[in-house]
Amino acid sequence: MTEFWLISAPGEKTCQQTWDKMMAATTRTNNLSTNHKFSIPDLKVGTLDVLVGLSDELAKLDSFVESVVKKVAQYMADVLEDSRDKVQENLLANGVDLVTYITRFQWDMAKYPIKQSLKNISEIISKQVTQIDNDLKARASAYNNLKGNLQNLERKNAGSLLTRSLADIVKKDDFVLDSEYLITMLVVVPKVSYADWQKTYETLAEMVVPRSSNLLFEDHDSGLFSVTLFRKAIDDFKHKARESKFTVRDFQYNEEEMKADKEEMTRLSTDKKKQF
Repeated sequence: MTEFWLISAPGEKTCQQTWDKMMAATTRTNNLSTNHKFSIPDLKVGTLDVLVGLSDELAKLDSFVESVVKKVAQYMADVLEDSRDKVQENLLANGVDLVTYITRFQWDMAKYPIKQSLKNISEIISKQVTQIDNDLKARASAYNNLKGNLQNLERKNAGSLLTRSLADIVKKDDFVLDSEYLITMLVVVPKVSYADWQKTYETLAEMVVPRSSNLLFEDHDSGLFSVTLFRKAIDDFKHKARESKFTVRDFQYNEEEMKADKEEMTRLSTDKKKQF
């Protein structure tokens, strides 16, 4: 970041003479600095008592404004996540970068009418910055909620086969559906136990359909197998599978629920982009 000093120079007969004297002392002879005029209009100063009374309020306002500006900048960095190198190009004041804004500063007459007293102008600034602070809290809360909900869904669709959502893995054809007697179950089998599974799954319970097991999906450690059996054998099958270190996943194929989950993921992702 560029370093700036705001200097109040003792007045000569005219402002231009003061400027020329400062330029001569700091720039023309020894190149100490690059100077820019910080244009402040003639404000309604009022009495010394008013200025003294206002000085404490302005110190508090200055700290408050600085804290809100820092919060906005910090939250922008948080929102940019993996693109934090782009923070500077997004930190703009009135649509320009901060160096340009400071070196070419112009008083906003529409927002801060100079016919108003200094106290009124400070109150206008205070109200506007308070509104910015409140807006930031509301938007940050909404964005964080969206981000959290989306991350929860993404976690459900990632990770180990023991915990992740199976909705994006399985297909309708993998299941025996709408049968009064038969049911298809999903079992997570460690890769090192594939041979054991193939040898034993038909005998884990009395009513397993022979040759009904298919490998549907694999991750680094395990495979997801389907197996079809009679409904009355479910409890016995789960018990024997657990003894053999095979994990039966509780899963019912429901097309409507799976579609709703995918639509929710799309909606949250779209909403997050809008908030971003």
